Amino acid sequence: MKTPRPLPAEIARVPFTCQEAVDAGVTLRRLRHGELDAPSRGIRVPQDGSGQGREGTALSEALRPFTRITSFSAVSHATAFTFWSFPGFLPGQEDPLIHISRPDTRAIPRRKGVVGHVGQFFDDEIVHVEGVLVTSRPRTWLDNARRMSVEELTVVADHLLRLPRAAFEIRTEPFCTLGQLSDMLDRHKGTPGIRKARLALELARVGSDSAPETRLRLALNAACLPEPMLNMPIELRPGVIRQPDLSYPEYRIAVEYDGDGHSEPQQIVRDIDREEDFSRGGWLLVRISKRHMQNQALSALSKVRGALLSRGWVPK
Repeated sequence: MKTPRPLPAEIARVPFTCQEAVDAGVTLRRLRHGELDAPSRGIRVPQDGSGQGREGTALSEALRPFTRITSFSAVSHATAFTFWSFPGFLPGQEDPLIHISRPDTRAIPRRKGVVGHVGQFFDDEIVHVEGVLVTSRPRTWLDNARRMSVEELTVVADHLLRLPRAAFEIRTEPFCTLGQLSDMLDRHKGTPGIRKARLALELARVGSDSAPETRLRLALNAACLPEPMLNMPIELRPGVIRQPDLSYPEYRIAVEYDGDGHSEPQQIVRDIDREEDFSRGGWLLVRISKRHMQNQALSALSKVRGALLSRGWVPK
């Protein structure tokens, strides 16, 4: 059997549309050949080990043809949630189907492997990233509100509002401001899930660095405990500054959420140093882990409540 010639370099290693292949000089007969996978009508994926669908390529490369095969199409909803690496729990997020949205003046997308949506879009609600048209972060947050809980919507809102850390990130601005998220809700009144999104925006705060921190803060709030400060730098003694996840300066209580990485030997040493710093500064450090957050965070609430009571807090 004659070995087919290599595909043109510009399409050889990534999913592509048939039109892109024709423009690169590939014949229609070649596109029907068994060497190419066809995840959806008019889209092909090389079978050379470098392009085996969404799991074998970068997500942006796998999604790109689905936004180009039909005009005015953008990755949206659960797929955009994954594209933006949002934290929080979204039911059905692992579904392999790709969510694509188009303006409501166009026909709803209907093709293999795609969940189609139509809606009203303002100019800044569709952005171009890594060759992919995708709904903006604020629009993606709202689009998924119908399927998410208020708590998980708050987790995402906190993520979008978080101020970046210069030591760890290139960006200098938050992904969104409170005003931008509020404006998104005002633009699309009546959207399914918007009431939950409004409640989540009221609960959102600037300063939370992770989803577990947000869930812990929300649990404290629901239990009618004082609202803590978030990641506020504290000078424990001259030259020694710590920035606990949550803190109650009035009572000299710091609360830290210890994730999975805190079991590593080097991190254990750093955690001991941290605890000693707080103790020498007259602060009480409350350490919370994943197990404390089980059963509606009852153990975490008990630890924080006990610490507050020991430092003179009086429940109202």
